[in-house]
Amino acid sequence: VKLVESGGGVVQAGGSLKLSCAASGLDLWFSNYYMSWLRQAPGKAVEWVSGISEDSSTTDYADSVKGRFTISRDNALNIVYLQMDSLQSEDTALYICSSGVYRGQGTQVTVSS
Repeated sequence: VKLVESGGGVVQAGGSLKLSCAASGLDLWFSNYYMSWLRQAPGKAVEWVSGISEDSSTTDYADSVKGRFTISRDNALNIVYLQMDSLQSEDTALYICSSGVYRGQGTQVTVSS
């Protein structure tokens, strides 16, 4: 099982980025997993950011990103997305995709002020 994140980069405060997480090896089981995005800022613990239910009927967000981030998924492609708008310097972190059991290596997001 492999989770590969992409879409990170450097953006100015107020800008947007869209992250993607492609799952392989999960195949038929991807649609059975609640998927989450986590993040880890330098020197800080891993923080849960957002999650989405297996059928996309439920989405959850940390208070710090509610109203600015949107999670979605495409079960046909085995991909989960994180649209990030109105980015702030506090959003600078390594963003990691997780199926609960498995985690990717992460993609770096840097917000410059």
